[in-house]
Amino acid sequence: MALELDSRQRAMLHEMGVHVWLPETPAQPDALELLPVDTAPPRQTSPAPPRAIAPNVATNPARAPVAAPTAVTSAGEPLELQGLDWTELAQAAAACQACGLCAGRKHSTLQAHATPAQADWLVVGDPPDEDEDRLARPFAEQAGVLLDNMLKAAGASRGGAARTGAHLSNVVKCRPPPGRLPQAAELAQCVQYLQREIQLVQPRVILAMGRFAAQLLLEEHPQEAALPLGKQRGRVYQYRGIAVVVTYHPKVLLRASADKAKAWADLCLAMDVLDELPPRSAAARVAAPQGG
Repeated sequence: MALELDSRQRAMLHEMGVHVWLPETPAQPDALELLPVDTAPPRQTSPAPPRAIAPNVATNPARAPVAAPTAVTSAGEPLELQGLDWTELAQAAAACQACGLCAGRKHSTLQAHATPAQADWLVVGDPPDEDEDRLARPFAEQAGVLLDNMLKAAGASRGGAARTGAHLSNVVKCRPPPGRLPQAAELAQCVQYLQREIQLVQPRVILAMGRFAAQLLLEEHPQEAALPLGKQRGRVYQYRGIAVVVTYHPKVLLRASADKAKAWADLCLAMDVLDELPPRSAAARVAAPQGG
């Protein structure tokens, strides 16, 4: 039985530009009816074949702990990120000079939470663009509007908490120089900030938006990480024990509206992952830790 969506979700999907087709009816066996654009594609709840889950090469929950993340201060001194709260982490990112990306940045896009809390959604995007660098936040301007609408359709929002909360981040916190892509060493250095964000947010699902985000978050699945993004979609991966769903970056969706329906399917897959997880205990629903 199809899940009925409320008017807000329909409106948000209309903003995404997703058009819906109804299945054939007995009266018109050869026709498909196009619904009005303000009708959202229903999220199917009927039994479906088991979805493909990429093998996790790090399935042992008792695997060796990762070394504490480190960065470099403006004075060139090592900085331990482990144990930093949101304010301290944002300050460390703003002053970090661990790689060459810092040379051209106006602002770091790592934002401190005014009221820190656990959020079930973590959305990770590609390196910051000019707008994100200028506004000091990930997913800015029209791409951000589209993402906000997508999250609203899924019942979540920036700054929310628990099932309705979403924390947004970039694979690197500084904008690369125009015409240059971030190097592997730069991604590896800056992922330490993302790992501390994960510790603070305690997400239950990660939405990897864009090829750099997918490449970084599929490190436990090297064969899949080498595939084009279109072939990475539709599967549930793992990153340090957290489910990962790959989809298109909102900037791509703004240019290729035909992919918006695919992005909606990816969002539904992420919602299915959350629905299948057992409820958090009362202790796990409290505000995210501010220390170690």
